[in-house]
Amino acid sequence: MYDTVVTLKKGEGRFLKSGGMWLYDNEISKIEGDFQNGDIITVCDFDGYFLGYGFINTNSKITVRILSRKKGTVIDQSFLKMRVKNAWEYRKQTVDVSCCRIIFGEADFLPGIVIDKFSDILVVESLALGIDLLKPVILESLKEVLAEDGIPIRGIYERSDAKVRLQEGMERKKGFIGDPFPTKVPIVENGVHYLVDVEDGQKTGFFLDQKYNRLAIQRLCNGKRVLDCFTHTGSFALNAAVAGASSVLGVDASELAIKQAKENAVLNHVEDRVTFQCADVFDLLPSLEADHQKFDVVILDPPAFTKSRNSIKNAVKGYREINMRGLKLVKDGGFLATCSCSHFMDPELFTKTIAQAAQSAHRRLRQVEYRTQAADHPILWAADQSYYLKFYIFQVCEEF
Repeated sequence: MYDTVVTLKKGEGRFLKSGGMWLYDNEISKIEGDFQNGDIITVCDFDGYFLGYGFINTNSKITVRILSRKKGTVIDQSFLKMRVKNAWEYRKQTVDVSCCRIIFGEADFLPGIVIDKFSDILVVESLALGIDLLKPVILESLKEVLAEDGIPIRGIYERSDAKVRLQEGMERKKGFIGDPFPTKVPIVENGVHYLVDVEDGQKTGFFLDQKYNRLAIQRLCNGKRVLDCFTHTGSFALNAAVAGASSVLGVDASELAIKQAKENAVLNHVEDRVTFQCADVFDLLPSLEADHQKFDVVILDPPAFTKSRNSIKNAVKGYREINMRGLKLVKDGGFLATCSCSHFMDPELFTKTIAQAAQSAHRRLRQVEYRTQAADHPILWAADQSYYLKFYIFQVCEEF
């Protein structure tokens, strides 16, 4: 089938054999046959037992990413369309598809590629060489699948500008795939209007993974004073305002994000109740505490403080500090919504860190609910990297 064969060392490949989709360079015994990086190859165990087909890149520590474990599978256009169609059918059953992540890499068995749908615009992020070569077919297949459901796509924008591409020996790139279009795309989520900047916004332009977590805070905010930290383009703040908050302060260190947040507030006719401030949250929270400010609801949605295991200790300090400061600003009986989007900050460690912050702030926590990412970012068991977002809502009580 695929003549190049990658053979594992004896005793290696535990992650792959337990359901994972990655094979690391130090797990490989030998590579037999001619190939170019990006080619599809066959993976076998040390004794020749077939393990799957995947694409290879010797420039990357993740040398092979698996596409199929079924022997005899042909990785062609019909195979890729089947993967895309399965992903779309899953979204139709689980989420509002007006805006959603249609392809979530390994969790949709298409490793290394992410595709978000914002109304009639697609934004694609490709992070691995092998999937980059298959990207044109995947995108064309997705357009066909959506057209079959009466959903025309107006344009596609590529945001393959993440640094991780350099580790694959690839250049970072962004721009239109096909005809250009206005890159500020209007969307509606949870009844809130946004302009999504697919060209210059973070990642693909908007964080769809928090969709239902944003909805969850709405019921807590009617008539309340709300603080939204790391607001980005105002998503949690605007959900609070649309739900009837009396006043909302949204804070972010990015001037561009704050500018866009203000535009979004005007779109929703809540600019009279929402204030956005460009500031470092770590600097602002102690000053709010010193001014004896209190809020009914405090929301903490920080960026990932760590993207590797090596920096986890510093990340824990950051999460502990931000949660302690946030807790001190919550009125007795008020609510804290707090999250981590770092895969390496696992649920147990994140929970422990919040508990330490609460102890330092002399606050008692009553858990309202624990949530993860929206279902269009599915968590594939045995693919640990697909589980990254942890989201708690607590009622905060004074020590008694």
